[in-house]
Amino acid sequence: MRKEKLEELNSLIESLRVVKFQKLETESHFLSTKTYNCTLKNGETIKREKLLKNNENGNASVILPVTNEGNVILTVEPKVFTTRTVGVSVPAGYINPGEYPLHAARRELLEETGYEVSDIYELGSFYQDTGVSGALIEYFLGLNATKTGSTHFDKGEIVKTFECTYEEALSLVEMGLIEDINAVLVLERAKKYMLKRY
Repeated sequence: MRKEKLEELNSLIESLRVVKFQKLETESHFLSTKTYNCTLKNGETIKREKLLKNNENGNASVILPVTNEGNVILTVEPKVFTTRTVGVSVPAGYINPGEYPLHAARRELLEETGYEVSDIYELGSFYQDTGVSGALIEYFLGLNATKTGSTHFDKGEIVKTFECTYEEALSLVEMGLIEDINAVLVLERAKKYMLKRY
């Protein structure tokens, strides 16, 4: 990892650290749980709780944007319940009802970074946490990423971008600076494309 890029990333991380937590006594309108008795084919019944996000499963799209030079665009944003309270990841977001995962990936990329991609490849899909959720996460690789617009954040959303080489992004995983499983997985899944192309 280039020293100046690591210093740049550490400066972004430091600027977004949480310095104070204040527990609110209000109910969440976004997160909820439902409890089910589930009868199995063998006749046994098990009780399970399902986590819902905005009364939906919480399906999401994740995209790794890559520039013409082979650099990746990462996101740096508050992830307040992690040890560092700041996460280094890739653009991602929930799929709206009736929206295709590919469209959600493109939308989230533009909203979070101001970038668009000309070529996009599906890298697979995986469930997020099968113990309590039905959230299916779709992974994409976006090539020829170019800055075309400005960012548009939801209320309370703060996202900074960080550009580095693909190899540097992999080293950030090894260094423990990228800990988000979605980012780790999409970086790993993109290897065969990246090694052929860049």
